[in-house]
Amino acid sequence: MSSQNRSALITVIVGLVIGALVALAGSQGGATAGGVPVFALAVAAAFLVQVIVFIPSAIARTERFFDATGSATFILVTLGVVLLSPSPDARSVALAVMVIAWAARLGSFLFVRIHRSGSDDRFDEIKVHPLSFLRVWIMQGLWVSITAAAAWIAIASAPADRAAFDVFAGIGIALWVIGMAIEVIADLQKTAFKADPVNRGRFIQSGLWSRSRHPNYFGEILAWVGVAVVAAPVFDGWQWIGLLSPIFVVLLLTRVSGVPLLEKKADKRWGGEADYEAYKTATPVLVPRLTRPKLAVR
Repeated sequence: MSSQNRSALITVIVGLVIGALVALAGSQGGATAGGVPVFALAVAAAFLVQVIVFIPSAIARTERFFDATGSATFILVTLGVVLLSPSPDARSVALAVMVIAWAARLGSFLFVRIHRSGSDDRFDEIKVHPLSFLRVWIMQGLWVSITAAAAWIAIASAPADRAAFDVFAGIGIALWVIGMAIEVIADLQKTAFKADPVNRGRFIQSGLWSRSRHPNYFGEILAWVGVAVVAAPVFDGWQWIGLLSPIFVVLLLTRVSGVPLLEKKADKRWGGEADYEAYKTATPVLVPRLTRPKLAVR
């Protein structure tokens, strides 16, 4: 076995083990279906969906369904958790709506983006190697499971452990609404900017992008913090592993696949240009500044 395949296999195994441990911890004291914890079923389903779609994708060597599958998994599994949980309360319904709305919006945005581009260059090398390709699908299953963990655990909680719709629910929903608004507006602004031929080869520094270099990621983080705030009052014991959700989103976007990759790409393309260096100096990486820096907008 080549070192590439060995590394991919190890990652697949580690991803599955982490998923199993999260499922075990988050299932403590939760509702069951046929004797099996609902949250554990949700995590297993999240991974199973990835494997099912991976098979034809690997045969066709295409990544066209990757992002859509991730979003669809959030939606389908969340609906499944609601249906399998006994008598969902207002908090459960709110959490389900929050997760599904976020996933539907992201899925449609990514679908349109890849439809326009025709391909995703992140997959050019790995989609021809089955084990390496499987690794990204398993990691997507883990991403869905951990990101949605807070909501799924709360929705699948036993009726006796549920808390009244309280101030935490109100605060969490407010955070989610603000985060979603920032994420959606930022994405729309960037899409409109890139669609204008005048801006070809330029970087965006207008709108929300004049206050943060990655306002869409800030909005996404805020939205998932809101989900966790709504869910947390019903956590008990090992169910507190649900707080991994916002922590995982923060680490993923700021340390792994979000900000670092885009910053590196931007530095390679515009690094050394006076206006880009001025933009970087004046504009925060993530948390938006309240006032707009005085820069020449391109």
